[in-house]
Amino acid sequence: MEKIGRNDRCWCGSGKKYKTCHMAFDEKIHRYELEGHMVPQRGMLKSREQIQGIRESSVVNIAVLDAVDKIMAPGINTQMIDDVVCQVTASMGGIPAPLNYEGYPKSVCTSINQVVCHGIPSKDVVLQEGDIVNVDVSTLYKGYYSDSSRMYCIGKVSPEKEKLVRVARECMEKGIAMVKPWGFLGDMSQAVNDYAKQNGYSVVVDIGGHGIGLEFHEEPFVSYVAKAGTEMLLVPGFVFTIEPMVNMGTNEIYVDEEDNWTVYTADGKPSAQWEVTVAVTEEGCEVLTW
Repeated sequence: MEKIGRNDRCWCGSGKKYKTCHMAFDEKIHRYELEGHMVPQRGMLKSREQIQGIRESSVVNIAVLDAVDKIMAPGINTQMIDDVVCQVTASMGGIPAPLNYEGYPKSVCTSINQVVCHGIPSKDVVLQEGDIVNVDVSTLYKGYYSDSSRMYCIGKVSPEKEKLVRVARECMEKGIAMVKPWGFLGDMSQAVNDYAKQNGYSVVVDIGGHGIGLEFHEEPFVSYVAKAGTEMLLVPGFVFTIEPMVNMGTNEIYVDEEDNWTVYTADGKPSAQWEVTVAVTEEGCEVLTW
């Protein structure tokens, strides 16, 4: 980190002198770094004003998913979900973050049954009784990004799928409970992975969460299979997603060779995922987007 004089203005933008603002905070982080831990760089941490911007973006993101809640039923096609996302986001002054992101062609991801993530909406894909569906919404609003996803059971689903959806949500909640200042991302990861395994499931290794706020995807990569006491040090101001992908069978996956986006389970068994965006606080964490 760049050296700052004790009496210089703090790097956080508070206008206070460094010695009365973030000097002790930085020294504490440096002690962890000297012990060999991975620590966040200053650019990864969000100011109070930036977190407020993410909160405001989250208001739009949550409203979009609330609107999606109202239409999910057998017989609708996934393009209708994309249409709702576009309409509600635009009506609130936002922009769907996935649209044209690295070439992605739609405004939302709709992942059904054995699709792990990045399912592309289409008029040809119709929701059927018994499907489980993940709808992943991300929003850019006044320069700030928010991101969350929800699972939907379409009509009456099998007990096996219903349990998978429930446990996937509980995995996410176990992870949230482990987000505490001066802990580690690995604490959250192990809680997620242990709970999934206790229920006979596996967690995807190769795709995970990410930092977020000023960009759609920021460092670091957030694993859900790491061990407690490892990965990034959690400090106040760090904002990231918790979004474990929980598979009924193997955690192995593959990407559709035709669209280069859609990710499937290797064994064809269902997958489920819930996602929230959280900010590490002085006391624990705040769920910003759900």
